[in-house]
Amino acid sequence: MRFQVCRAAQSCWTPGELTATVGSLNLPNSLTVSRLVLTAVFVVAFMWETRTGYGIALLAFIIAALTDFLDGYLARRLNLVTSLGKLLDPIADKVLTASAFIFLCAHEQRFCPVWVVVVILAREFLVTGLRQIAVEKGKVIAADWSGKWKTGFQIGFCITALVWLFLEALDQQDFFLARLANPESFLMPSFLWLSLALTIISGLQYVWNSRDVLRES
Repeated sequence: MRFQVCRAAQSCWTPGELTATVGSLNLPNSLTVSRLVLTAVFVVAFMWETRTGYGIALLAFIIAALTDFLDGYLARRLNLVTSLGKLLDPIADKVLTASAFIFLCAHEQRFCPVWVVVVILAREFLVTGLRQIAVEKGKVIAADWSGKWKTGFQIGFCITALVWLFLEALDQQDFFLARLANPESFLMPSFLWLSLALTIISGLQYVWNSRDVLRES
């Protein structure tokens, strides 16, 4: 049986085609791959639990979040939308945000309760599964406004929490950014609970939009 990697356009990559595609990454896809590398940098730096580690983790996360915007913008602007990009981009997004939420949750649970992380990860698994079913049926479930806003609020929460950790490690809790990012202020909880609400809403919308695909299955 010949191994193939299937694309959304009802066609498949053979191993040779996939290798050739990966070997000739365009600019948007290169930015997407760099987001995966930056996620690894973020994880390693966060594990140091030092002011240097938190500073590097914050910087890596911000740059990775910027690539999330740039790769999609450039792909559309330069007409470089590819099947590989459609495959890698959501994976890179999920790996980045899931890593941040898991580590922030594990950090004394000051920032994010465990059950919130479970809901967020469950939604991502659900959407990934629905997309896979749709691909097998030759259909595409497009992302809607709630999913995009959900990602924005998740990134806002993670950056706010990382800013607080970094300034706390520097013993700069009285700095105005620290007061703004303090877990007891309004900003961080607002990002968290809005992202949770949009996570649930977008998950339900994906289920609703894929109802025809589920009936066929």
